[in-house]
Amino acid sequence: MNEQIEKTDVKTPKATRKDIHLPRRLFHLTMGVGSGTIYALFLTHNQAVYILGTCACLLYIFEQVRLNYPEYSGTLSRVTKYFLRAEEQLKESASIPFVMGLLLTILTFPKSVSLVAIYTLAISDPLSAIIGIKFGRTRIVPHKSLEGSLAFFLSCFCIICFVYSPYLETKSWTLLFVAFAVSFSVSVFEMLPIKLDDNLTIPIFSAVTMWLAQTLLLL
Repeated sequence: MNEQIEKTDVKTPKATRKDIHLPRRLFHLTMGVGSGTIYALFLTHNQAVYILGTCACLLYIFEQVRLNYPEYSGTLSRVTKYFLRAEEQLKESASIPFVMGLLLTILTFPKSVSLVAIYTLAISDPLSAIIGIKFGRTRIVPHKSLEGSLAFFLSCFCIICFVYSPYLETKSWTLLFVAFAVSFSVSVFEMLPIKLDDNLTIPIFSAVTMWLAQTLLLL
């Protein structure tokens, strides 16, 4: 009888990918924008790697405890219910590829390129999901709408212009072309039915595309 009561009292997440799940989206945005801004203003490359690497280790340990010690699920669910989807109850959450995407991006690419990738993941990804779920009417591919993809494209375009704003006076047309080409490429990539978690693929693809454009056009 007590076991039944305990199971009933545990509130498990019911949100899926088709739900706006606003607390999760806001947490996604806050963590990404916060990480990128702190990296841009206060941290060196090595400091960012050490801090984010430590966070990735701690998060991985937390996920293992959550999955392998179900007796603590009642306590942990008081927090995780706001951020986890229903399908993440029995597997690792998207927080692991999210942190790994940021870490791999910072490890591999210059700061300006990494910032574009981080902000794209933090802003464009949740914004496109919210717009697509709330206002999406025109389907391009299954689970992707024209409205959501347009929100992704426009926000990514603005992010690139913001990060590379020092070049606006001297190389304005080059920057606008790069911003358009990279934003369009990443928006198309985001629609592809890739089975890997987009929290990992979006920042890496964004960084590779931005780095190639920057290198080829000497931005």
